[in-house]
Amino acid sequence: MINRIKSLRHDVIARYQPAIWIITIESLFAAMGFSITIPFLSLYLYQDRDLTMTMVGIVMLIAGVFSAVAHMVGGELSDRFGRRPIIIWSLIVRIFMYLGMAMLVRIAAPVWAIVFVYVVGQSIGIMARPAASAIVIDLSKKKYLTETYGLLRVGINLGWAVGPAIGGYLATFLPYYWLFGVAALFTVFSFVPVVFFLKETHKKSHEKQSLRDLLVIGKDYNFLIYAGISLLVFLLFGQMMSTLSIYAVDRVGLSTAQYGMLLTTNGLIVVLFQYPVARKIGKFVKSRILIIGSLLHALGYLAFGWAGGFTATIIAMVIITLGEIIHAPASLAVVGELAPSRYRGRYMGFFGITNVLGMAFGPLLGGILLDIIPENSLLLWGLISSLGFAAAIGYYWWGKIIAKDRY
Repeated sequence: MINRIKSLRHDVIARYQPAIWIITIESLFAAMGFSITIPFLSLYLYQDRDLTMTMVGIVMLIAGVFSAVAHMVGGELSDRFGRRPIIIWSLIVRIFMYLGMAMLVRIAAPVWAIVFVYVVGQSIGIMARPAASAIVIDLSKKKYLTETYGLLRVGINLGWAVGPAIGGYLATFLPYYWLFGVAALFTVFSFVPVVFFLKETHKKSHEKQSLRDLLVIGKDYNFLIYAGISLLVFLLFGQMMSTLSIYAVDRVGLSTAQYGMLLTTNGLIVVLFQYPVARKIGKFVKSRILIIGSLLHALGYLAFGWAGGFTATIIAMVIITLGEIIHAPASLAVVGELAPSRYRGRYMGFFGITNVLGMAFGPLLGGILLDIIPENSLLLWGLISSLGFAAAIGYYWWGKIIAKDRY
């Protein structure tokens, strides 16, 4: 037993610097707060405020566009002023966003007011993401990038595993606005270790930025093509935030608690298998890993076309999650390898735009399809899953022609 503890300490705990563990803990509680409330926001707008699914998709799109810009700005600011202050201020704003949302939902404020607070708060709050990703590049050796991002994702998805289960359970007997209060509390938990224990990992830049510096990403065609292909996968993954919740509850007939368990299944699988999988796949050509991850994503969402109950939706979610734990750490590791040391935050911020836009346009696409294809589930999810198959083809082409099997 003692030898196992020593082995765990050497192989896992001591393998990473303290800052990596701090941002992992921060990400855990931040994700827990977010996942307690936001996956149920679509249901609230659709069922309680009578918005159509297309309108719900537009709300998510607006939030996503603003968040995408903020993501890029957050990466740029983290290169100029450091990672730590960006993370701290983004968490403060997110805490006030949750408190504001609780008050507005409690008084049944106009939908535009709820959307405004959510969009502004979420946009500023998301600035922490590229800063945290840049910390991984600052402190990790190139050969450990994939597994370190895997560790960070364990923290995030542990939050996603616990959060929806708590949210789904609380929603069965508490008004929706209470969930935002709980989310604010968990975000405070993520704020504390950053303020008291996180040290800055990046030397602040006082150099004046020229126009050429600002356009450096625009000339990196290898990176731009890669980011464009990745957008297809993120469009697919964006269905989990809106389309899937409405489909599972309103069409399949799952309860909100069962839908919470569906998201919890996703989080638990990532928690249990993300880290060992990330350590294994770090040894392989990343373009091939990305192809496999994209195909699993596509097959999982396609399986929802046949899902007629809770068990079938769980099976589909398992397939999607396998694709996620393969694709996600490898995709970030590629960015880490492509990014020049001077522009790590900027590259992470730009790549994050594809993620955020996928989470924004994905629900809009899914919402439109839900409205125009209300009965044919197989056609609905067949059209959605085609994004994953297209991404797999794109990664194959990118790996062979553009990257020439270097990644």
